[in-house]
Parts: sequence; C-alpha cells; structure tokens
Amino acid sequence: MASWLQAVVVLSALVLFPVSVESVTRHYKFNVVQRKKTRLCATKSIVTVNGKFPGPTVYAREDDRLVVKVVNHVQENVTIHWHGVRQLRTGWSDGPAYITQCPIQSGQSYTYNFTLTGQRGTLLWHGHVNWLRATVHGAIVILPKRGVPYPFPKPDKEEIIVLGEWWKSDVEAVINQSLQVGRAPNVSDAHTINGLPGPAPNCSSNGYTLHVESGKTYLLRIVNAGLNEELFFKIAGHQLTIVEVDASYVKPFKTDTIFIGPGQTTNAILTADQDAGKYLIAISPFMDTTVATDNQTATGVIRYKSTTAFSPTALTTIPPRNATPVTNSFMESLRSLNSKEYPTKVPLEIDHSLLFTIGIGINPCATCQNGSRVVAAINNVTFVLPTTALLQAHYYGISGVYTEDFPGNPPTPYNYTGTPPTNIQTTNGTKVYKLAFNSTVQVVIQGNSIVAPESHPTHLHGFNFFVVGKGLGNFNPNTDPKKFNLVDPVERNTISVPTGGWTVIRFRADNPGIWFMHCHLEVHTTWGLKMAFLVENGNGPNESILPPPTDLPKC
Repeated sequence: MASWLQAVVVLSALVLFPVSVESVTRHYKFNVVQRKKTRLCATKSIVTVNGKFPGPTVYAREDDRLVVKVVNHVQENVTIHWHGVRQLRTGWSDGPAYITQCPIQSGQSYTYNFTLTGQRGTLLWHGHVNWLRATVHGAIVILPKRGVPYPFPKPDKEEIIVLGEWWKSDVEAVINQSLQVGRAPNVSDAHTINGLPGPAPNCSSNGYTLHVESGKTYLLRIVNAGLNEELFFKIAGHQLTIVEVDASYVKPFKTDTIFIGPGQTTNAILTADQDAGKYLIAISPFMDTTVATDNQTATGVIRYKSTTAFSPTALTTIPPRNATPVTNSFMESLRSLNSKEYPTKVPLEIDHSLLFTIGIGINPCATCQNGSRVVAAINNVTFVLPTTALLQAHYYGISGVYTEDFPGNPPTPYNYTGTPPTNIQTTNGTKVYKLAFNSTVQVVIQGNSIVAPESHPTHLHGFNFFVVGKGLGNFNPNTDPKKFNLVDPVERNTISVPTGGWTVIRFRADNPGIWFMHCHLEVHTTWGLKMAFLVENGNGPNESILPPPTDLPKC
C-alpha cells in the first residue's frame, strides 16, 4: 500500500477511534517518478509524485508534525514547497530551490520535517525548482485539533478539487525556448480539474465528476495549482458559501463565482439543493490586460444521485476574461473571522514601512534571438538565484552569496501606473531585506506599467499576512491609509495585486530565517519578480532557527 494511502487510513482510524494524544507525527513518502499521462488525446511523460497527477493529498491535524521523505528517481532536480505552512524555525523544510535549500539531485533523497503550528484548513504542496510544479503538486488538508469543531456547520462530506494547467509539450522545453528567444512562453493548452480537462475541441477527453445526494452539504477544498493564470470557478445553478481561504477562517458569505489565484486555496460549502440532474462545473481564466491566456474552459459535472445516464447537463455562463468587477466583489467580501477563538492580530504599529513596485521590463540581451529579453523586477531589482542556498549562507556566515541592501523603496520615484519613463532598466542582484525578530512590517505592493500593467498574485513564504487595503492607480501615503481595514482584514499567504493598482499587507516578523517573496505566476518568477527577507534570530530560547538536518542537500 502506498505511503500516502497508509496515512489516510491512519487518519481515518484516528477519527473513528480517538486517542488521548493531542498531536501526532505523520509520515509520508514521496517517490518522484516519471509517468506517462494522456490528456487532450495525446500522451506524454511527466514528473509526478507516487505516479499521480495531481499528487497525493497530505492529511494532518493542527499541531501535528509532518515527516515527508522525498526520493528523487528522475533526472531533474527536485524540491517540494509546503505552500502556506508557517515553518516556524524550520526554514530548512520550506523548499524553494537556492533560497532555503539546494535541490534534491537525481538518485538522492531529503526528509522534510516540520510542525503545523496554529493552522487549520486547506493548503498545497508543489515543486519549487524551474517549472516542476506544473505536474508536481497536491493538496494539504489540516483538520482542527481533536474535539475542536469547525466555526460553521459541519458538512456531510468533504471533497478536494485541484485546479491546474496542461501543456501538450514538455513544460521545461516551453520555458527554455522562451528564455532563448527573450519573450513570453506559450500558454497552456488546457486547464484541468483534478487533472482532467473535460471535453475539448477535437477530443472527447474525460472530465471530473462530483457525485452528490440531494439535501446534503459538501465542503469543497479548492486549490489553484496552476502555473500562470488566475481563475474563476463556477457551478451551474448553485451558490457557494465561502468559509476559509489560505487556511484562515473568514466570515461566511455566499457567491456564485469564486476568484482564485495560483497558490491560493478556498474552502466553500456546497448545498445540494437543486433538482436531480447534472450541473456543469467550469473554470476559466481571468486577465484584464492584453496578455495572452489559455481561453479553453475546463469543465466537470456535479451529478445528483439517481440521475439517469443521458440526462442533459445544466450549463452556466462563465465570466468574461476581463471581468474585473467580479474579482473585486469576491476579494472585497473576504473578512477574517475575528472571533474570540480566532482573533485578528493585525499589527497596528509599524517598524518597517516599505514600498515595492513590481512589474515587467525589457532589457538588452546579446545572446537572445531578438536582442532583448523580458525581465521582471521589484524596485528595479531583477533577482538572481545564487548557486548556494541563501539560508545556508546566512546560517554558516558564507560571504559573497547575497547582499543586505535590497531597496525598501523604488530608487527613483515616478508615476508608477501612468506613462512610464523611457530610461528605466532593471539591475540584476541577489539582495535581501533584513528584519529584526518580532518587528512589524507594512509592504505597499505597487503594480507598474513599464511594459504593461498586469495582475500579480504575490506569495510570501514563512508568514501569513493581513491585507489591509487595495486600490487602483498610485498609492497615496497621505489619504489611502485612512481607508485601511485594521479590524477584520483577511489573512492570507498569497494575494492578487490589481492591474494598474496596489495592495497593502502587514505581518509580524516572528519567524527567523530567510523567506522568499515572489509573484506566483511562474513566468514572472522565472523573469526575476522575487526577493527575500532575512529575519534575524531573537533573544529567547525559541526565537532562533533550528540547526539544519544532516541530510540537507548539497549544491
């Protein structure tokens, strides 16, 4: 029996036969292997975990310890990132290649060892080197502590729905070709729901089916594991009640359309309150600029019990690709639960007030076919990955790997969302921004229009943050803070910065180590839209990063 299935069986047994132990250690084994998969009526070999696409779901409870041995049986380098897990003092298990660890090379293994402290809900794991996460990804389900109920009516059943993208071509070849040319890579050929695209032009491929019973409720744990696209999610004829995002409870609200960016998770309650039949599930891309997207809608169906095989499927209208009002309505409806059991601890006093401008640029490139290359940057710095992991360099005091001069503000202020200057060129650098332990941080993430304004789903490793404000145009430090929500802002680990606008986040730097921050559109990360925070050790006994494990991979 596969290790991941054993863990599911163990968890099921624990639910049926409670034990007195408050938290336990759960062991998984991830074998990274090549497998042939057929999608869109064509077969190709992909990198998988345990031969599955999507990969196995990791189950645990709040405060459990996870020990996951990853064995690399493929030729590519491998790392696994536990997206959204706080990794308190265990940065060695965070996973981004050359940030917290060197990759697991072919034939080698590494054991990730960390505790799920103070978190419950749905997260995801995925590969974090090159474009590995296109097929190496899966869900993380963190159940509440034993005896602690959900802060909403317990559903009759839970279902995991992983959204993704599929390329007919080899994904690494797609990005490598684009880097040689210096332009954007080809978009995916299809979206997927639990690995299946559904019927497509010239191909009657399989789709995902969710079987339901009339009158019952279902907790849908929805994960966007796609590489480069923010998505809409709809179910024909049904409303969804949102109860959690990014493993943080929210004040419940109803909607017929979910907006979910890559790396984000959303828990929604579905009530099977319609007539028996089949109802379309649809995911489609959001992009409110002229940038190319995969316009093919992935579909599945909800099928009520006793529905006949030839019943017609009730259809739904998907939002237009540029349906910005739909995305705004969804994001503005998100509020943290802010209850006695789950208080909102947004920092009110700020030690570091930062302004990060993010966007795309064009730099000269002598080796590129077109003589120039698309790049991405934060505060005009295009981040260059080192050949020694930043965390190792920090822990062992290795000099020459990075510098501590990442700019907290743009080098030269300009009209960020207006007509851009013509003389801006990014500089390459491996720079970090240093934070004292337990200091408080506010980051204004300001989109720019150097090439074209775009939406940027931005992810911060090692922390949850509070989204206290957002808006269009340039952030105004005099007037916009007056509109901040400091009472019940949503708590997340990944947030979309609106096209031609800004988002403000706040967090407390209570986790020592090196922590990556980057756009979760993989193409933008590849181009350099990334940086890292260095959080110093504190003075207390539990305020320093733990020593590295003995099997930490070497570069």
